[in-house]
Amino acid sequence: MDFTIYHGLLLLTVGLFAGVINTLAGGGSNLTLPALMVMGMPAEVANATNRVGIFLQCLTGVIGFKKHGKLDTEDVAPILWPTLVGGLVGAVAASYAPSWIIKYLLLGAMLAMAALMLIKPSVVAPAAGTSARKMKDTPSAKWSLALAGFYGGFVQAGVGFILIAALAGSLRYDLVRANALKLVCTIAFTSVALVVFIARDQVLWLPGLVLAVGYIVGAHYAVKFAIKAAANTLKWFLFVMTLVGCVAALWF
Repeated sequence: MDFTIYHGLLLLTVGLFAGVINTLAGGGSNLTLPALMVMGMPAEVANATNRVGIFLQCLTGVIGFKKHGKLDTEDVAPILWPTLVGGLVGAVAASYAPSWIIKYLLLGAMLAMAALMLIKPSVVAPAAGTSARKMKDTPSAKWSLALAGFYGGFVQAGVGFILIAALAGSLRYDLVRANALKLVCTIAFTSVALVVFIARDQVLWLPGLVLAVGYIVGAHYAVKFAIKAAANTLKWFLFVMTLVGCVAALWF
């Protein structure tokens, strides 16, 4: 595959927007996956290559949220292990599954999230002052986190919505702290997925690293916005991005 200056500018631009969207909500890969495939990559290679930027974007976001005291580190380990297990299973399944499955899994997840936010928005946006629950007191949360990990390992696009639903719905974190923990979880299963994809030689490093630069810049500015934004603003941004994700899934 030829990599041109046009391709580089395209990836930097979509990476920037995707970094903002992924850090504040989810679904940024609805931009980056089509951009990678427009360059001539098969869906499974685009899916694998996209993970390089996702990993570095999440690392940037986690560092930013931690710096501002918005990352609950006490519960990170109990949250991570079911996510990691799900991510490993999902990544292995994705590396062997036919690429057409990705579209229908993405569409189903987006429609489910949109319906949830319309019918019961408090599930993913707890009221101000709601106390977060600990994993040790909420054992059922491990199943929703494992499912989110599986989805994230299988197809990155839209996983932020699934993780927010698990973290805010099961553990009642507010949207800022849920987003911070979401990024930690994404780092975990993306690391597992990358190992699988690299072992199967499905990552194209040059476009992956160029895309990552855009992701990193977007994540940096998104954290600054999230810290200052009102909770209601973040909730509406999440809802709008869910609807956009539904439309993108139809076109994907």
